[in-house]
Amino acid sequence: MLQRRTLIAAALIAAVLHPAWGKDATALKPTVAPVLTTSTTIIGQPITYPAGAAEVTAVVITIPPGGKTGWHVHAVPLFGYMLQGALTVDYGAKGTHTYRSGEGLMEAMNWPHNGMNKGTVPVRILAVYAGAKGIPNAEAVAH
Repeated sequence: MLQRRTLIAAALIAAVLHPAWGKDATALKPTVAPVLTTSTTIIGQPITYPAGAAEVTAVVITIPPGGKTGWHVHAVPLFGYMLQGALTVDYGAKGTHTYRSGEGLMEAMNWPHNGMNKGTVPVRILAVYAGAKGIPNAEAVAH
């Protein structure tokens, strides 16, 4: 009898300590939190895809405090998700915009811009390019 009580007590303790046990099955389902839904870039351009064989590229960009991307353009759609820090982007005649951790963006296409980390921590961005084979995801430009 003592052995049975010990076994029951151990099972109850395990059920309380294990987060999945004793919960409604719906509590274990994934949740979806929208980050961005848009058909235009940050400066209001319609999103268009390049012709040719599709090539999706995902990278994590890290910019140290005080660092800059340099003036550049994207000929392909670029979705960015701010993982850490704040990035201020100068779009010239279209103004500036600051993106912060947790925000998503559709970057300007074929429009010169320069990102700057004015903060004290590295900026980290998940960048997903919806490009095409043979077309660079970004190119430096003189400004």
